[in-house]
Amino acid sequence: MIATLTSKGQLTLPKQVRERLGLSSGDRLECIATAAGVIELVPLKQPAAKLRGILPKPTKVVTIEDMNAAIAEGASGHGRD
Repeated sequence: MIATLTSKGQLTLPKQVRERLGLSSGDRLECIATAAGVIELVPLKQPAAKLRGILPKPTKVVTIEDMNAAIAEGASGHGRD
C-alpha cells in the first residue's frame, strides 16, 4: 500500500490500514520512529472495558467529605515539604 504526503504535511491512510486498525474520522494515532527507521502507528483509543481491573479494588470506602477535605488540604499547601 502506498500513501502520499500532501503539501500541508498530511497523509491519508489507505482504507485497508484504517480498517485493520479500527480507525474512524477523528481518531488519534501515536507515531513511533524506531531505530531501524520504521514508523509504527498506534491507535490511542481503548474501549473502557479494557481498563477494567487495572487498578486494585480500594481497601476502604472514601466519602465525598473525605475527598473534599483532602482537596482543601492540598489547596492550602499543608502537607507539602
